[in-house]
Amino acid sequence: MKFLYSLLLSCLGTITYAQYTVTVEVISVPAKHTQETFYMTGIYNRWQPGEQKSTLQKQNNGTYRITVSNIPQGLFEYKFTRGDWKSLECTADGRLVAPRSTIINRDTTIQCSIVGWRDDFPESTASAQVHLLDSAFFIPQLNVHRRIWIYLPKDYNNSKKKYPVLYMHDGQDIFDEATSEGRLGPLEWGVDEVMDQAKNPCIVVAIEHHPDKDGRQKEYYVHANADFPTVYGKAYLDFIVNNLKPFIDKQYRTISNKQNTWMAGGSMGGLITLYAGLLYPDVFGGLGVMSPSIWQDHGHTLEEISNIKNSKAVKGQHYYFYAGDNENRIKPDGSRVQMHTDVAAATRLLQEKLNPDMKVTIYPTGRHGAWYWRLAFPAVYEWLSTSK
Repeated sequence: MKFLYSLLLSCLGTITYAQYTVTVEVISVPAKHTQETFYMTGIYNRWQPGEQKSTLQKQNNGTYRITVSNIPQGLFEYKFTRGDWKSLECTADGRLVAPRSTIINRDTTIQCSIVGWRDDFPESTASAQVHLLDSAFFIPQLNVHRRIWIYLPKDYNNSKKKYPVLYMHDGQDIFDEATSEGRLGPLEWGVDEVMDQAKNPCIVVAIEHHPDKDGRQKEYYVHANADFPTVYGKAYLDFIVNNLKPFIDKQYRTISNKQNTWMAGGSMGGLITLYAGLLYPDVFGGLGVMSPSIWQDHGHTLEEISNIKNSKAVKGQHYYFYAGDNENRIKPDGSRVQMHTDVAAATRLLQEKLNPDMKVTIYPTGRHGAWYWRLAFPAVYEWLSTSK
């Protein structure tokens, strides 16, 4: 038995994961900038947009080529730049899109064309209906000033109508590529374009997040944990409910009741959105909870759902939960957590304990990022705006 066990360990020690060589050939580029250097960036180089060893080499036939080795089997994502995120490739009409992708299971050659560069188009992609409400709106609970953007429906100035209000986090990323950020480049959610086309648009208020990652985490966590012993999520929500919402309701023609006051967000913004619904069920009637980072909340999310007091108010809410089937995270101990299983656990408990109106969507190829929330947002808004 000991011999067999040792043999098994020996065999396991020799297991290796398949790795392949990927050659990417760009067969055509826009005439402008042909004298500049082009780069590829992707999972393989940790999304460094101007890494020298990821330079495309010009060939005698006018094409550009790069070969990368040791690419593991599975999804291979990549983009092209001219050295930074401002010079990303884009569509022919100047919009950024999701990373290019292919499944690698052998040595592979990929051919593609670049049709545009983002910095050749106007920097802002925001609708004319988007305005900077304030470049330094004071948040007394946090003693900070933040930018806040507002979207007003097209007919706002030509009517006396009142509108529902949707509050959103990560305001830099909601309307405009010029202000958006992200690991894979400045992708915005396209919320303004959705509203421009919506049959029943609403007012959207987007709040800027803290400029650095850890600061953002602290402001979107409700419960302290080992990584962040001091957090400000409750103070941030208090600001929205007791300062920002009253200001918006006073200054704009809003329908201020619960059923017409909504919130949506993704990742940590999705987590704080869920908490907004649980902590203020008399204020928020609709919650768009997208890829909520329950995996980072150390079990507090389920505790909060289990201990909710105002169950009657929660039953009158509408929750739209979204998760991608390919969203996962490796924890420091090496274990893997998956977004869709976390969402399933939270929604199952929410249904058992409180039973609000809920819709859950698991996108089969969805990953964690703004591109997927952009794809999901139209359905989220349709649900929020029609659930009464």
